Amino acid sequence: LGLITVNALTASDSVMIPVQCEYFALEGLGKLLNTIKIVQGRLNQDLEIEGILLTMYDTRLRLANQVVEEVKMHFQEIVFDTVIHRNTKLGEAPSYGETIVMHDASSKGAVNYLNFTRELLQKNDLTNISNEEKQLNID
Repeated sequence: LGLITVNALTASDSVMIPVQCEYFALEGLGKLLNTIKIVQGRLNQDLEIEGILLTMYDTRLRLANQVVEEVKMHFQEIVFDTVIHRNTKLGEAPSYGETIVMHDASSKGAVNYLNFTRELLQKNDLTNISNEEKQLNID
């Protein structure tokens, strides 16, 4: 992995790792984890792995199911429960200059990302931020 990646990891508090449910993504995950370990040892000992997010998951593909099993078996404690399924609307949204929620909020992809957002907020105990902000009388 390149210098830009190392610099980004050095400047970060944490990293979230999206992994496509494909074979070569597993190789990339291994290389990235090695890079993270080096950065933690030499440049940023406070760098934490926020979690691994499985993406582009197609339940019909045996390989995708094997990748999910493999990642969960080796990294169970840091794999998010939410999985982002392969979805046509996810591919369409950028071509319209829209987020998936703007493009089709009821699509499987939008629902997956909204569920992931909730999971991430709960994991970091940030679910009450908006209520706390409402209680602050900021002018």
